[in-house]
Amino acid sequence: MEIKKMAKAGNRDACKILAKQLVQLRKQKTRTYAVSSKVTSMSTQAKLMNSQMKMAGAMATTTKTMQTVNKKMDPQKTLQTMQNFQKENMKMEMTEEMMNDTLDDIFDESGDEEESQDIVNQVLDEIGIEISGKMANAPSTAKGLPTASTSKSRISDEEIERQLRALGVD
Repeated sequence: MEIKKMAKAGNRDACKILAKQLVQLRKQKTRTYAVSSKVTSMSTQAKLMNSQMKMAGAMATTTKTMQTVNKKMDPQKTLQTMQNFQKENMKMEMTEEMMNDTLDDIFDESGDEEESQDIVNQVLDEIGIEISGKMANAPSTAKGLPTASTSKSRISDEEIERQLRALGVD
């Protein structure tokens, strides 16, 4: 605006000076942005270096801990402990299996099965009585309809074979 004002007034020298100032201001602004980005970059690098130092410290501590554990841990002794554990675990499994077998034998011989079978038979007999009592009141089959065989006789093997031959089954 100042440059335009001076140009309208016809003051060429003032226009040149103001134009130089404008160019210097723009360069200064660009330099400021460049410096600001460099400072931000350096800040980021400093944070990165700090985190890397912390990581290196943690790794050093972990290394020392692992060295201490390795010094105190005897591989042969650990292997022997694991083998002893496996052996004792197998003994425990065998003992448990023997106990389960013994308990199964004890409970199977107690006579509970016979008593439970008697109760089941009694219940079935009661249901059978109830069903046969209700069957007397049931309607009979209609004449001319096929009826199911109610005979309790068994079908002979010869009869089954004859029916299979009739069906074409060998």
